[in-house]
Amino acid sequence: MDFFGAQAQARRLTLWLVVLLLVAVVGMVVATVLVVTLAVALLEGGQPGADPLGLAFDPLLLGGVTLGVLAVVVAGSLARHLQLRAGGAAVAEALGGRPINADTRDPDERRLLNVVEEMAIASGLPVPLVYVLEESGINAFAAGHTPQDAAIGVTRGAIESLSRDELQGVVAHEFSHVLHGDMRLNMRLIALLYGILVIGLVGRMLLRGTATRRMVRGSRQNNAQIVLLGAGLALMLVGFIGTLCGNLIKAAVSRQREFLADASAVQYTRNPAGLADALKRVAAHAQGSELRASQAEEFSHLYFSRGVSGLRGLTATHPPLVTRIRRLEPEWDGKLPEPRQASPGVAQQEPEATAATATGSSAFLATGGELSQRVGEPRDTDLQGARGTLAEIDPRLLQAVHEPYAARAVIYGILMGADPESRTRQREALVDAAMPEVLAELDRLDQSLRSVRPGQRLALIELCLPMLRQLSVAQYARLHECLERLMAAEHRPGALQWALHRLVTVGSQGVTSSRGRRLSLAQVGDAVELLLSSLARAGSDDQERARAAFDRALGRLDMALTLRPEPASPQALDAALARCRQLTDVERARMLDAMLDCVMHDGQVAPEEAELLRAVAWALECPLPLTLN
Repeated sequence: MDFFGAQAQARRLTLWLVVLLLVAVVGMVVATVLVVTLAVALLEGGQPGADPLGLAFDPLLLGGVTLGVLAVVVAGSLARHLQLRAGGAAVAEALGGRPINADTRDPDERRLLNVVEEMAIASGLPVPLVYVLEESGINAFAAGHTPQDAAIGVTRGAIESLSRDELQGVVAHEFSHVLHGDMRLNMRLIALLYGILVIGLVGRMLLRGTATRRMVRGSRQNNAQIVLLGAGLALMLVGFIGTLCGNLIKAAVSRQREFLADASAVQYTRNPAGLADALKRVAAHAQGSELRASQAEEFSHLYFSRGVSGLRGLTATHPPLVTRIRRLEPEWDGKLPEPRQASPGVAQQEPEATAATATGSSAFLATGGELSQRVGEPRDTDLQGARGTLAEIDPRLLQAVHEPYAARAVIYGILMGADPESRTRQREALVDAAMPEVLAELDRLDQSLRSVRPGQRLALIELCLPMLRQLSVAQYARLHECLERLMAAEHRPGALQWALHRLVTVGSQGVTSSRGRRLSLAQVGDAVELLLSSLARAGSDDQERARAAFDRALGRLDMALTLRPEPASPQALDAALARCRQLTDVERARMLDAMLDCVMHDGQVAPEEAELLRAVAWALECPLPLTLN
């Protein structure tokens, strides 16, 4: 499935999910109203002259109970949403996960980080935070509201039991959930289901309170306590029914998305055996994929494989392992592998990037066609290219991106201008703003940073993002001030410098969700004109060549636009990008294809043009793979 189609399907599923859950909530409200009104009627019915039936159907009581139930459900959902507002990190920590240090010396953890980083660079996504769950079962998950706050969690059993190819298949499966909108859908589902669960929790609290009173009062039990006890049991039953309905909905949605993620993982890696063997390892493992964390059931629909033993049949969040394996290997004979014996402290050998792969990885390969068809759809050539790109980068920089101070120094060095005058002025601008430790790292890495070639800058920025996202509020404010000073001290800030700055900001801080009515290209014509003019001029300073590139893009859009004679300011480009983010999916796809036509007008794509194209596409929430061929 293509990126835009998958995103649209995820939105439709979200809508249906909300509708079905609302139906479940309405049913729970009706049941709860009946329980509470019956309890009140029984409590008051023993009074002289009381009218139990009238009390049970009192409009004020019915309305109050209805509003109360809705308030409890909404408050519960909202509270859970706020608890998870940090994104994937909140889910990982709720499951007992530990973030893997970027400079870890554990060979298994280092191998996992390498696989995640390669997949992120290949797919054009920011590198997510990676957590390890100290669980012996083989499982993994992806969680978060956006790619910028995503986290990948993998169990200790998985990283010790799976080969590199198998681990890559699992990670590719989880990246599919990120790319296709499943991750956001799953996070919303968690909050909605928690609101329903609160009803049952209220009943449990009522039941516990009533039982405590009975123990205290002893023989002074009265009819009111019996009624409250019954109401507590009834509310628990209502909560159980609501949770069951929610789990049925969750399971139906999750099972279909798991099949899509399996198919996408094979497309990304071109290695169905890797994912199939990983599923076989799960089936052969003594503990399978079961997780023992106290909140494992709440997040069951996030996992790579079934993580909770109690969810079976219609409530199973994942298809049977045998079904998934046979879809990948139709000729499978049913045999399972012997459990792999992991050697503590010994990592499996990492594949080496060949010279051909490394050479080709620095260039952005494109042969025309529909760029929109490759959005969010990495292939095995992209993975090879990512591995080759990492092999070409100075090892000192690869080490630096995993260290807190050095990662910021790498960002500053990449964003500095190319001409010596700008670099000198920008270095001076950082003296009063940057931390002394960061400045020291910037000086130490100066020679390595000057040797960074086009095609490597995006990869280095992506590798730095996990460290930037862990900065404190004060540290991030200082980082933002330094970025502003670098841009202000740039002699001639071009579109590429703006795009790289934008990548750092979006990747570390995230993007504000575009709300309101979706727009067409005609409605944002000025913004499209500005972005295409900047892209056309990025490939060459020659006005005629820039005009030819611009006209080529117009042929795709069929719009009456004019090439801007002067470079746009960073502020104007920010405003134009914000407008274009409001485009519909169809119009965004047309915009991306026009952008490719613009840079491909002369039959080739310069590395600078490629970086600008990928950076703008990323800011438009359309991750482009590393290579297009």
